[in-house]
Formats: sequence, structure tokens, C-alpha cells
Amino acid sequence: MKNSKLIVDMPIFKYTGYKENGLEIEGVLEADSQKDAAFKVKASGVYLREIIRAELFKKKPFAIKRLPQILPAVTRNLATLLSSGVSVTEAIGAMASEQKSQWKDILIDLKERLSAGASLARAMQAHPAIFPEFYISMVNAGENSGRLAEVLSKLADFLEAQESIKGKLRNSLVYPIFMACVSILILSFLFSFVIPKITKIFEDTSSALPFITIILIWISKAFHKLWWLMAILVISAGILYKRLKETKREAIDSILLRMPGGILQSLYMSRFALTMSFLISGGLPILQAMQLSAKAAGNAVLENKIMAARSMVSQGAKLSISLEGFPPTFLQIISTGEQSGQLAEVLKRAAVSYEAEFDRKLQKTVSLLEPSLILFMGLIVGFIVLAVLLPIFELNQLIK
Repeated sequence: MKNSKLIVDMPIFKYTGYKENGLEIEGVLEADSQKDAAFKVKASGVYLREIIRAELFKKKPFAIKRLPQILPAVTRNLATLLSSGVSVTEAIGAMASEQKSQWKDILIDLKERLSAGASLARAMQAHPAIFPEFYISMVNAGENSGRLAEVLSKLADFLEAQESIKGKLRNSLVYPIFMACVSILILSFLFSFVIPKITKIFEDTSSALPFITIILIWISKAFHKLWWLMAILVISAGILYKRLKETKREAIDSILLRMPGGILQSLYMSRFALTMSFLISGGLPILQAMQLSAKAAGNAVLENKIMAARSMVSQGAKLSISLEGFPPTFLQIISTGEQSGQLAEVLKRAAVSYEAEFDRKLQKTVSLLEPSLILFMGLIVGFIVLAVLLPIFELNQLIK
């Protein structure tokens, strides 16, 4: 399949003018500059009245974060419309009328760029935060081969599979995170408001207090008087982690890769295998597929290893030999696919297997996490009860 390089995105211009018969006309076109755009309009026989860059008449700039929950549905709808014989421009225009807010603006912009003569892949390049690099590459390959509807359908399947994996991870963590937050709120309330009133009784007595009660009083005072310092420490820890993730991403990803049980390793293997399978079956060359799959893996350590393997593959080495540091079973699967000439299909089966393995490990981890949180709360409550009851027992002995 032909794999032409995507052309760098050019600005689009909106113009108004008059035809030779005096009728007013308006439209959009793509050009390197406003002068070039004006020349093209005049060359088409239109008497130009006004021409401005499209971005200048937008109500607001696009400040859109990636919306993975919506992109699969948009892709699926577009594939369905194209399969029904609707043109790309008309299909995107129809979809824009059904969308709201930022997605509506994006689709309208795509329609304007298509009307100006740009390809769909080039139009999507103007919105890299919405359309990932592999997505644009696949759309470009689909346009070049004349199988755009089929490629979009496969893209929708792939995006839905990725969202399914993310959804499983999110849903599995909802209850433990909820339990942890509730526990923190309850403990903060107890140590800040309830326990200070109880421990004040003990502080007023002249008798020596048990060590565990002294610890409880100290913690209570810290919560009551230094809560602002604790809040600053928590916020600082979050900022520090975010900064470390940006500057020391490889070190953090290396730790995540070696987590007990290999739960995240299974997730990374599933992502890499599924993306490679999808891109190769879509007609992309293996070197381009490796470059895009490396980013999709989601781990800097694996990304570097895949890019190093890509360099070896470009020199004639086999993929199964080039991927150093990957699980032996995974490399054997790739070797089998290379020998049989069905690498895409074998990788797809491997992705399904690793996803099932990830599900099992995730459920096992969550099943251990829930009782661990309950046990932790039980220990804290036991500590509080013991710290309160011990001095009461001692006072009772003194009274007797």
C-alpha cells in the first residue's frame, strides 16, 4: 500500500466576492499565505471583496483536551456514513449538526478544511490533541488506498477496545479509592474534633498517661493545629510527583514495570501487541507501525526498547530478535507470526491473551486491596480505643 508522507498543515482562508453575473459568493480555501489565497480566488473568476484567515474569525481558539470517550463514537458514525455512500464533507457536516460545544467546532473546522481542498488526514493534523498520530496515519493510508470507510471501521474497533481496557481499570479502582477517601475524611474528623475533647480530660489529670495515649494526644494536636501544614505537604507531594513524572519519566516507568505481580507489564504488552496488530493489518509498514506502537505502549522504558528494536529491524533484523528485554513467551509468539507470515493475526491473539491476564491480575489485586483497607481502618480504630481506655482503667484503679 502506498504510504505517502503527510503534508504539513496549511492555514485556511475565508473569502467573499462576486461572480461575473454579479451574484455574491463566499467560500473557503487552503493556501500558504493570504496573498496566495487571493491569487487563487481571482484565478477562479471571482471578484474578491474580502479574504481573512479562518482562525481570525473563530469565536474562540480550540483548547480541547483529548476526549477518548467520544472519539470512538465519532469514528464509528463517520465509517457508517461513508459506507452508505455519503461523501466525507457531507458526512462530517451532518455529524457536526448533532454535536455540541468543542466537538461541534472541531467537526465544522474539518468540514471547512475539506471544502478548501485538504484531505481528511491533513485536516485532522490541525487538531493533534484530538486525533493521535497513529489515527491520522491510518486515515491517510485509507485515503490513499480508497478504503477509508473500512479503515475508519477498524479504527473504531481499536479505540473501543482501548477504552474497554481503560474502563476496566477505572471501574476496578473506584471502590478502593472511595474507601480510602472516606477513611481519610473520618480519621481527619476524629483527630481534629472528637479526640481533642476526650483527651482534654486526661490532660487535666496529674497522673502519668500511658505512652500510647501520649501518642494519640500528639497526633490529635498535630491535626488540630497543623492541618494547614499537612495540606501544603500533600499538595507539594502531588506537584513533586507531577514534576518527577515529566523530568524522570523513565525512572518512574521502570518502577511501574517491575511492580509485584507484573500487572502493569501485562497491560503494556496488551497495548503494544494490539496497536502493532492494528497498524500492520491496516497496511502501514512495520517500521512506522513500531514507531507509533512505541508511543501507544504508555511506558518510557518499553518505548525506548521498541525504538532501539526499530533501528535493528531497519537494518534487516527480525522483530522477534530485536525486542530485547521483552518476555520470552511474547518473543516466541512474534517469531511464530514472522515464520507463518501472519504477524498481525498472531499479535492480535497475543493482545487478547495479555488483556485476559491483566484482568485476572487486576481483580486479584483489588480483592487484596479491599480487605487491606478494612484491616488498616480496624487497626487505627483499635489504636484509638486502646489509647482512650487505658488511662480510664488506670484512673479507675486509683479511685479504688
